[in-house]
Amino acid sequence: MKKSLSHVSTDFPIEDLKGLWQLSNKKQYPKYLFLALCFNLIVAPAVYAANADSFTRTQAYALGLLGIVTVCFSIYLFVVMFQPEKF
Repeated sequence: MKKSLSHVSTDFPIEDLKGLWQLSNKKQYPKYLFLALCFNLIVAPAVYAANADSFTRTQAYALGLLGIVTVCFSIYLFVVMFQPEKF
């Protein structure tokens, strides 16, 4: 039994996808946030393994995310200090 896919083109306009793709190319912050959260999936188990007796799993993920934000903020401040003309 073959199903017809004729309703796909009317229910799901391609123009919306094009607009979303162009918007995602302009705004990089959601991509950076996603990559930071993915990196936290690597960092948090290491934090949890190092301190399994004193931290809960939620605290390990929070500390991993805090560490990532701290490193990113330090890099940003370093760039602002040595290249102030860009900002």
